[in-house]
Amino acid sequence: MKRANYYNIEPELVNYLVDQEALIKKKVEASFGLTIWELVKLRVSQLNKCAYCLAMHSAQALEYGETMNRIIALSAWQDVPLYNDKERTALALCEKLTLSQSIDDDFYLALTEVFDQHSLVTLTVAINAINSWNRIVKMFKPAVEFNEQ
Repeated sequence: MKRANYYNIEPELVNYLVDQEALIKKKVEASFGLTIWELVKLRVSQLNKCAYCLAMHSAQALEYGETMNRIIALSAWQDVPLYNDKERTALALCEKLTLSQSIDDDFYLALTEVFDQHSLVTLTVAINAINSWNRIVKMFKPAVEFNEQ
């Protein structure tokens, strides 16, 4: 079944999300970097089982210099020594927010030891944004293209 082309039907709404991505990218580059951002987008997309976003963000992560081993191991990030403390903290937050888990005071304090307030707000909005994209894509199911290299 062919589903609605969300971009063609409501370009004003979708462009709002595209513009948000551009602003998030600017803020991410100024705070914690594109690598963490792509890891977060990949991990959220894994949790949400969004094939389209996994294909897109795997390719983007490789373009930003991410390694194939770190992309492959991402679903088991807690058990492999490939990620630094800042990445691990960001991944823990993305899992908690994506899975609608509580952010208790101890975890929040741990976050503030790794991220300043501006970075923490940016990271939270970035996690929200990829969750939003995942849900839109899962609803309308655009064609998935994995470009093998």
